[in-house]
Amino acid sequence: MTGRRDDAGGAGALRRWWRAGRSVLLEYEDATLSVTHLTDAIARVRATPADFLPRRPWSATPPDDAFPPVEVAVEATGDGVTVRSGGGLAVHAAATGARVAVLHRGQTIMMDGDGGGPAWHADGRATWTHRMPPDENYLGFGERTGLLDKRGQRLACWCTDRYEYQGAGVDPLYQAIPFYLAVDAAGRSHGVYLHNTYRSVFDLTAQREQRLVMAVDGGELDWYVMAGPTPAEVVTRFTHLTGRMPLPPRWALGYQQARWGYDSAERIRAVAADLRRHDIPADVLYLDIDHQDGLRTFTWDPEAFPDPAGLAADLAADGFKLAAVVDVGVSHQPEGGYDVFDEGHRKGYFLTEGDGLLLRHVWPGLCAFPDFASPAVRQWWGRWYASLLDRGVRGVVNDMNEPAMHDLPMDHPDSARVEPPLDTPHDLDADHAEVHNVYALLENAATDAALRDLRPDERVLRLSRAGGTGIQRYAAVWTGDNGSYWEHLEMSLPQLMNLGLSGVAFAGADIGGFFGDCGPELLARWFQLGCCYPLARNHCARGRAAQEPWVWGAETLDACRAAVRLRYRLLPYLYTLLADAAETGSPVLRPLLYHYPADRRGRQLADQALLGRDLLIAPVLRPGVTARAVYLPAGRWYDTRTGAVHDGGRHVLVDAAIGDGLPLFARGGGVVPSGPVGRYADELPLNPLTLDVYPDRDGEAEGELYEDDGASMAHTRGVRARTRYSYRDGVLTARPVGLLDAPARLVVVRVHHPTGPELTRLIDGGKSWTVRA
Repeated sequence: MTGRRDDAGGAGALRRWWRAGRSVLLEYEDATLSVTHLTDAIARVRATPADFLPRRPWSATPPDDAFPPVEVAVEATGDGVTVRSGGGLAVHAAATGARVAVLHRGQTIMMDGDGGGPAWHADGRATWTHRMPPDENYLGFGERTGLLDKRGQRLACWCTDRYEYQGAGVDPLYQAIPFYLAVDAAGRSHGVYLHNTYRSVFDLTAQREQRLVMAVDGGELDWYVMAGPTPAEVVTRFTHLTGRMPLPPRWALGYQQARWGYDSAERIRAVAADLRRHDIPADVLYLDIDHQDGLRTFTWDPEAFPDPAGLAADLAADGFKLAAVVDVGVSHQPEGGYDVFDEGHRKGYFLTEGDGLLLRHVWPGLCAFPDFASPAVRQWWGRWYASLLDRGVRGVVNDMNEPAMHDLPMDHPDSARVEPPLDTPHDLDADHAEVHNVYALLENAATDAALRDLRPDERVLRLSRAGGTGIQRYAAVWTGDNGSYWEHLEMSLPQLMNLGLSGVAFAGADIGGFFGDCGPELLARWFQLGCCYPLARNHCARGRAAQEPWVWGAETLDACRAAVRLRYRLLPYLYTLLADAAETGSPVLRPLLYHYPADRRGRQLADQALLGRDLLIAPVLRPGVTARAVYLPAGRWYDTRTGAVHDGGRHVLVDAAIGDGLPLFARGGGVVPSGPVGRYADELPLNPLTLDVYPDRDGEAEGELYEDDGASMAHTRGVRARTRYSYRDGVLTARPVGLLDAPARLVVVRVHHPTGPELTRLIDGGKSWTVRA
């Protein structure tokens, strides 16, 4: 779909306009348009040929009246009506066709152009066509394969089970987030969020015609535009609309070991012992469906896991947290004896088909599926998590929740992926066409509410495979069933960067790949990159080659261990980045254009990334490579491995053999906190705290450190500390900016110069201090 179809019906001519509350309504011959300024930099535009649809409870955005009123000026001229906020965001609706142009501070940031605007089609679809300038790049779109910029692609938003997905052209995947970030040639940015849960499509293939088409299979043409001008401002405003992640426990930033195939308590204990024996820091071990009795969710295999509480307690004594998988498919057992099915069936909580239950095949066989559109079902589902938490589980993984299902048993050679029929009824008079993209989101909302009730003062790790807009409010995500291929290693970096731009800051890809057999070189390189993912988890499938760090001998083990230890050393920096994400929505892994949008040479790079603002990673993503070119943006950059100092705005060639470790550069102007490396994240206090000061060309630098107890909800009540560091004229100053002072401890200050680091040691009393370095 690259343009308007012959059967398309437009809006016609403008008849009249009027104010309705905080909105301006425009009545055209065949449609009504609504323009609402939610803030000075966020506007909502809705078009429908009928009355506006009522707000659904699963909307990712707050009601319009939840925002403080915004003063707007309305100007009507012969060519249409302009609605302008005091902050300079203006939406102009044309006199014909309901075509829209959006301006920010006098600059046009998007427009429909001739032949554009909203249109409704005979097959029930609706489209809105915008102009696609030839010099604009488009990022975000949630979870995608391929490179960063999605210009020239057609992208569907439909949560899809991609069992063992292959290659860069696979679309769609597990997450459905209809949002994009646009960056023009000058680096000015804006964002567009399509507020619709039906299947939607962004078509960016009509490059010659310069058309970008948004299409929906049902519901309204309803979208928000967020002005920048910087990418960071757009992401902050998008997450202001759709929500931000809760701060995870600090241990969730540690290394995590999983495998589908850890099928007994003895096997899990052995993996834990091997991690400690090989001196690999680690915090989380996972139980896949192997722990369940007959693969039935919310059960325990009494033979393989006879004492799960004892197992969890023993692991906890050695610094490990236990996480467990939950599948949405509930084993169909009409003969009784399985409480989850018995109770759900008796209460009418499962999806139906015709006169009976909707039944499809998943791991335990035929399964029924909860109707998460129902508040009662969500509350009921949440109660079952007690069966995990009461036995010591501290992380839950909501899996197979697209929902994933097959037409034949999973082990049948002809078994094929299927989905609920689109007309499957849901609660609130909805059907599956409307609910599908929020099915996993609603399950995770239920999980979140239950965990907050069951453990009100504890942060429990939540992961989800599928999700929709706003999933970050409830769970971290991973990129699903990737493969042990170099292409998937390379693809994971733009995948996670685009997820971060789409509001999902806490995310990861399975280190080593889930399907396929990971060899030693690929495993080492994946550890080097994966230990910079916001979520660092090694995971693979049953029947595939083992990929624990020690399976390929000493050289690979050394490389993997060094990567993990680097992550643990940087935990104070990473935890500060996650706290920033929770407060502002900022991503952890960032494309270069996030901070350097006008840099044309760096803006589309997908093989390197910023880790926060102050670190730049340049992983090796191809086999046999021992050196690589790294592009450094403008400014001064420090090679953290060699101490070399480079001027930016150019490429540098660096050694990159496996034994050299990850090419990692620090930005001149940053102060990077780090700490001691323990066996697990909270084994050692942050003492000493190391502050690496990297002066810019003016001899200045600044940074921050966030701290709290790392586990409880006390931080939400203000029990947290932030310390801001500034370096000027050879003096480093620490100033608390939070409600609490930092604790007393030894601080090691290392000021880096082109001639090498100077070391200064001091005792910090936990309050404001200065030191001449």
